Amino acid sequence: MNTDKLRREYQSHGGLDENNITKNPFDQFEKWFTDATAAGIDLPDAMTLATATPDSIPSARMVVLRGFDSNGFCFYTDYDSQKGKELAENPHAALVFYWKELDRQVRSNGTVEKMTADESDVYFASRPADSQLAVCTERQSIVIHGREHLTTNFKRAEQTYSGNDIPRPPHWGGYRLIPHTFEFWQGCPSRLHDRIRYTLKENGNWEIERLSP
Repeated sequence: MNTDKLRREYQSHGGLDENNITKNPFDQFEKWFTDATAAGIDLPDAMTLATATPDSIPSARMVVLRGFDSNGFCFYTDYDSQKGKELAENPHAALVFYWKELDRQVRSNGTVEKMTADESDVYFASRPADSQLAVCTERQSIVIHGREHLTTNFKRAEQTYSGNDIPRPPHWGGYRLIPHTFEFWQGCPSRLHDRIRYTLKENGNWEIERLSP
């Protein structure tokens, strides 16, 4: 299949210039994330999470951003899922956000650490009951024999916790990616895209560089 017919020209959204960005990449990300939300983009919090095994075999999947601050980006999952196992052995990962309507992309690389049990408990308690029960239904990424296996275990969990608070399973919780680099990409006409990279230096400051598109 030839996909050239899907090619389109990028629109002008004001560009990305060293003179109009923030010195701290977290502030720049918050600015762009706010723009994406204000533009009504569907699932602005969706992000690609890329992990790798110790012998450098990569894997990637879409996950949901569940908060960010100057400490990093947070997400939640089963500790024994593929990504959980890979992070346990190789705590380096990468994130990608893509907001098509604004022709913007943000990449970030860094190290990942588990969030505290208290942080995971607070977030788990905030989830809808069905989402809590789904976590209790089955361990993520294991092989199962048909969808009926899921529905049966879900009903069993409903009966077990009927009328009671649902505790967070010990195999499920949060992670935080602590960035070492950011790259902000703004699509531009004629494919003269703007790319600005932030790199964390040993003194705690961020070095800002423009990259060729």
